[in-house]
Amino acid sequence: MQTLSFIQKKGAEITTVFEDLANLRITVFRDFPYLYEGSVDYEMEYLKIYSQAEKALLFAVYDGSKMVGATTCIPLADEAPEVRLPFEKAGLTIDSIFYFGESILLKEYRGLGLGHRFFDEREAHARSFGNFKTTCFCAVDRGENHPLQPENYRPNDAFWLKRGYQKELSLQSTFEWPDINESVSTPKTMIYWKRAL
Repeated sequence: MQTLSFIQKKGAEITTVFEDLANLRITVFRDFPYLYEGSVDYEMEYLKIYSQAEKALLFAVYDGSKMVGATTCIPLADEAPEVRLPFEKAGLTIDSIFYFGESILLKEYRGLGLGHRFFDEREAHARSFGNFKTTCFCAVDRGENHPLQPENYRPNDAFWLKRGYQKELSLQSTFEWPDINESVSTPKTMIYWKRAL
């Protein structure tokens, strides 16, 4: 492991590291619970939304020239309709909420405090604008007994609770992606977590 370096990119600048981020997302999300059979083409399309939002942020970790961790955030109002929908249905003020995208690290870089750093960076970024009251993110719900759940699997719930986030079962979206070794996208339930900023 070389000395880790950190970068921040905002809005359109994020396009400069799209390929690194796409490849990292495909690698990390292949594991349980996402089991994502990703493609760079799909990723490039998905990531466009961040480059088109002036207040979006990417914070990434490099080991040498390799991106080994990354996290993103964006005003909820700039997110895709399927992300905004549960908040709109609940009558919440979209313009006061900042949405946190992925928080991903290669396995060998976990346990170094980078997960906390990712939350610190995103929360500070959202706070810097002065008008956001809430931060949120969502996580896939695979149920209790998924056949591909590893024996030693530990969800991130305890970590998120420690960060002050609460699981909001009333706020759910449905996202679609192909599971590993599949070519057809299938619907997945995503449950939101949120906290006051």
